[in-house]
Amino acid sequence: MMTAVNNDSSEKRLNKYISESGFCSRREADKLIDSKRVTINGKIPELGTKVVSGDDVRVDGKRINATAVNKSDRVYIAYHKPIGITCTTERDVKGNIIADIGHKQRIFPIGRLDKPSEGLIFLTSDGDIVNKILRAENAHDKEYIVTVDKPLSERFVERMSRGVPILDTVTKPCKVSIQSRFVFKIILTQGLNRQIRRMCEYLGYEVTKLKRSRIMNVNLDGLKRGQWRDLTADELAEINRAVSTSSKTAVNTQKPKGNTKNKGPVRLKHKPK
Repeated sequence: MMTAVNNDSSEKRLNKYISESGFCSRREADKLIDSKRVTINGKIPELGTKVVSGDDVRVDGKRINATAVNKSDRVYIAYHKPIGITCTTERDVKGNIIADIGHKQRIFPIGRLDKPSEGLIFLTSDGDIVNKILRAENAHDKEYIVTVDKPLSERFVERMSRGVPILDTVTKPCKVSIQSRFVFKIILTQGLNRQIRRMCEYLGYEVTKLKRSRIMNVNLDGLKRGQWRDLTADELAEINRAVSTSSKTAVNTQKPKGNTKNKGPVRLKHKPK
């Protein structure tokens, strides 16, 4: 085993080096290292190993190149996910989000959106920013438009806004407003597994349609289902400002065990169906 420790100011933790390269997120990089699928100069490293300039880093024998200092080679896109598309990078899963977008570069989603839900999701080749955005403590707004199976009431709004018990916790206070008899808007800063559906179920309602309309400063304006566009420079600058003090460790947004307006020009793209 090697423990490449070096006082060179250019040294960088191995998981950070891999995630910044666009190969995967930092969390996934840790798994690759732990599975002994990563080598540095032909040797298997330990978690926490540092990479220095000139090191030959490979995953499954494939060379991992260092990112450009200004990350000019990174991809950041906004995608309007249709119902039926699964937010996974596993290519063997039918209807996976990567195949539907068909981007020429290796990208992965930031977070996820349930298969029966539609709406906005970010994808990127910058693994280092993924965990910063996902971290719940950063309180980044995510806005949803939700349709339920029966008429809404002020009591429903009050209960949802205050927080309800699901998955062995109580959801954080959030903003809820009625849009029409069966439709409400909710702004969350959490990402619990199927959170809105579970919250509604607890209060005796069933979600019949769920659409994420905004993440932080980016919304769906101009994007039809299945279309994507690059984030504008202004959008990306604002996102980077918002996460500049974020911890780089992601929280677990999966189901716990044992429990059940853009004003700049946009470039629309879609994969031919």
